[in-house]
Amino acid sequence: MANMNELANLVKELEEQLVTCIRCGMCQSVCPLFEQTRKEADVARGKLALLTGLMDNIFSDPDGVNERLNRCLLCGSCAANCPSGVNVLEIFIKARAILAEYKGLSPAKQLIFKKMLANPGTFDTLVAWAGKFQGLFAKPDDNAQGTSCARLVSPLLADRHFLPLAKTPFHKEIPKDGFRKKGKKLKAAIFTGCLIDKVFPNVARSAIKVLDHHGVGMSIPAGQGCCGIPALASGDRETFTRLVDHNLALFRQERFDVLVTACATCTSTIKKLWPSVYKDASSGVKEQLTELAGKTMDINQFIVDNVAPELSEAGATPDQAAEVVTYHDPCHLKKSLGVSAQPRALVRAAGCNLKEMSGSDKCCGMGGSFNVYHYDLSASIGQIKQENIAATSATTLATGCPACMMQISDMLAKGKANIRVRHPLELYAEHLENTNR
Repeated sequence: MANMNELANLVKELEEQLVTCIRCGMCQSVCPLFEQTRKEADVARGKLALLTGLMDNIFSDPDGVNERLNRCLLCGSCAANCPSGVNVLEIFIKARAILAEYKGLSPAKQLIFKKMLANPGTFDTLVAWAGKFQGLFAKPDDNAQGTSCARLVSPLLADRHFLPLAKTPFHKEIPKDGFRKKGKKLKAAIFTGCLIDKVFPNVARSAIKVLDHHGVGMSIPAGQGCCGIPALASGDRETFTRLVDHNLALFRQERFDVLVTACATCTSTIKKLWPSVYKDASSGVKEQLTELAGKTMDINQFIVDNVAPELSEAGATPDQAAEVVTYHDPCHLKKSLGVSAQPRALVRAAGCNLKEMSGSDKCCGMGGSFNVYHYDLSASIGQIKQENIAATSATTLATGCPACMMQISDMLAKGKANIRVRHPLELYAEHLENTNR
C-alpha cells in the first residue's frame, strides 16, 4: 500500500467542503439506504466522518473507506435536504476519484471503462454484437414492461427482470454526419445518452417529434459518447475527462441555443459535473464547459418553459375517463436540478389523468453501479416504489430518467403489475400523433 501521508494530502483537497458538515444528522431522515440498513456508516454524515479521518491520517484502511463510499446511491437526497448546503455528491465523487487514483482500478473496471466506454465507436460495436446474441441468454417475459429474464443461471442476472437492448440503436437511425432540421423557433442540440440510444430509442424519436411539432430547430451530432457518469462514479476521472473532451468536440461544431437531453442523469452530469470535476483546470476547457452547462436543460423543462408555456395549464381539470398515469421524480431531476412540474405538465398535456403516488420523489433504488453490487438493497428500495405505484391504480408509470425506467420495470415485472413504463415525451408524442391523424 502506498504512503498514507500521500493519500491524506490528496483528500485534503476536499477540506473546505468537508468542514461545512455540522454532523446534524438531517441526512439520516432522507437517505433511502439508511432507511433499509439503519447503519450510521451508510448515511452521508458517517461517510463524511470517514473522509475527515482519512484526511487527518487516522484511518489506515483506505480499502474500507472506498467500500463505504461506494455503498451509496448518489441520489442527492442528503444534499437536497442539508441545512448547511454541503455538496455531498461532488465530495463523494471527488473522493472516489482520489481513492481510485491512489489504489488503481480493478482489471475489470479498466477493461470496461478505459478500453470500452472511453472509445465510443468500440463501445457501440460491442453493444451491437451483444444485442444480436442477447436471445441466447435472455428470454422475453409476457408483461406490460417488456422485460426479459435470464435463460441460464447467472450471478448478475438471475433475479432480475431486465429490459433488452434495442434491435436498432438510435444512432443507427441518424445520418453519418449527424441529424439537422430547421425550425421557426430556438435551435436545440440533443445529447442522446447511452440508455436512450441503446435501450430506449423511442424516447429519442419522441423528442424529435415533439420538438418538430413545436417548430424547434434540431441538431444531433453523430458519434456521441457516454456522458461519463458511470466511469466517474467508479473513480475513473481519466475516462470521464476523455468522454467530456470527445463530446465537447462534437458539440463545438454545432450552432444551438440550448442543449437538451431526455435523461435526467445526463442533464445533471453535464450541468453540474462536467465543469466541476473536469481534470485539467488549466486547459481553458472548463470555461467552455461552464458555458455549455448554462445552456443545458432537461427536455421536459425546455418544452414547457421555453417553447410551449401553455402546456403548463393543459389538463388542469383531469378527464376521469382518461388513462391514469402516475409520475416518479428522478433524483437527478428533482433533487439536483429542481425540475418536477414540467414533466407532469407534459403528462397532462398528453390528455392523461395524472394521479400522484405517495413518495413520488423518493429514490427508486437504481443508483447505477449500486444496483450491480448491492442488488438486494436496490430491490428492497425499489419494492417500496413498486407498492406506491400500484396503490394509485395507474395503468402507466411515467418518469424522465431511463435508469429509473429500467429499475421500475424490473420491480413492476416482479410484482406482476399490468403497468407500462413510459417517458413523458413518449406519452406526449403519442398524443400528438393521435391528434394529428
